[in-house]
Amino acid sequence: MSNAKTKVSVLYPDGEGKTFDMDYYCNKHIPMVAELLGDAVKGATVEKGLAGGAPDSAAPFQAMGNIYFESVEAFQNSFGPHADKIMGDIPNYTNIEPIFQISEVMI
Repeated sequence: MSNAKTKVSVLYPDGEGKTFDMDYYCNKHIPMVAELLGDAVKGATVEKGLAGGAPDSAAPFQAMGNIYFESVEAFQNSFGPHADKIMGDIPNYTNIEPIFQISEVMI
């Protein structure tokens, strides 16, 4: 991941009636995304929310997926042709509308 300068985060907020199938996400969705985006992907992580910052508080997000790229352009060029397939898979593992953020990795 040493060449990764850009991180694309997909955050899935928690809330009443929201569901998330972590098994499907980790074992089907993320591998599909990695295969479609190919060598542009420099690394990936998946996080499961456990708790908020205050004692006994709920996690604000059920899950977070992070994929690392060399640049914003590398992400856009690899994701664009496959966007419909990737986004179309979301209902297979969640009813949550994800929040996307593209960040520059500083450290």
